[in-house]
Amino acid sequence: MDLTDRKLKILEAIISDYIFVAEPLGSRTLSKRHDLGISAATIRNEMSDLEDMGYLTQPHTSSGRIPTELGYRLYVESMMKDSAIDGYQKKLIDDSMYKGYGEIQNILDEALRLMSSFTRYTAIGITPRLNHSKLKNIQLVQVNNNTVLVILVMDNGLIRNITVNTKNQVCQETLTIISSILNENLLGREISDSGKFAIYLKDCINEYSSLIDEVFELVHMNILTLEDTSVIFEGITNIFEFPEFNDITKAKAFMGMFEEKRPVIDMLNSQGISRENINIIIGNENTCEIAKECSLLTATYTLNGSTIGKIGIIGPTRMDYTRVFSIMSYISKSLNDFIKNNF
Repeated sequence: MDLTDRKLKILEAIISDYIFVAEPLGSRTLSKRHDLGISAATIRNEMSDLEDMGYLTQPHTSSGRIPTELGYRLYVESMMKDSAIDGYQKKLIDDSMYKGYGEIQNILDEALRLMSSFTRYTAIGITPRLNHSKLKNIQLVQVNNNTVLVILVMDNGLIRNITVNTKNQVCQETLTIISSILNENLLGREISDSGKFAIYLKDCINEYSSLIDEVFELVHMNILTLEDTSVIFEGITNIFEFPEFNDITKAKAFMGMFEEKRPVIDMLNSQGISRENINIIIGNENTCEIAKECSLLTATYTLNGSTIGKIGIIGPTRMDYTRVFSIMSYISKSLNDFIKNNF
């Protein structure tokens, strides 16, 4: 049985309508809503064929039909059209991305807020990894006689503040000298390599040897206990707006999914259908059990050609793929342009 142009038009009409009405669609309804140029009886026969081919399913006897995951995949791969987002949304994105928030997590937070607001789905992001970041600047600031605040600024916009309690008494003048020497020698080095420089630096500034040794040991211990990467999200309660999650058990399971970092990261790293710079994961392709009733669109953001994190939008499989794809494409491009120009 072939997928004729007529069958494709009917499938596209069903998917387009079901995205918004969330109810099974019958042949008579399609005939009234769409100018398909054929009778309701012919539409019904074609719908029956599409069901036999696995693109539609009939949830209840005598009811209309709804798309299957196979139907959504066909739609995403060959029927989804490019759709430019409106000028108002573009302006909001451009204004937000180019305000200069400084730390990359602030920019990510804003990107996720916009993604969730525009789509009414849940937006997810993975922050850059600390241990594979390179030092851009390090400052040691005196808090009191035996306490130092170490401020690490990374090349990918991450900022980490670590408080170190030392056995040695410190003064700001000494810390300023040490900060200057550290910046000269550690600039551009991966943070995970920082401990290797303690011996070299002690040879250069012997009088500060004990303090440098102590600070580096404590900083390195703190780095190892910090989260290497984190998952952030926006609009998690939006899921309550969709009838698929009216069941409170399902809704709770969806929200609980974000309590564990590793499953969400694995899900964001799953492979689906690639369209330009967007990865589309539909239903059972998701690695999380509760997400098997959802679809997820993801995009990477990069620094100097290397992927440093991901952003994504998750919602029911009955997702407005065209609109979400367009918004994701524009925001991910804006995010990457901002990082390229500022870090």
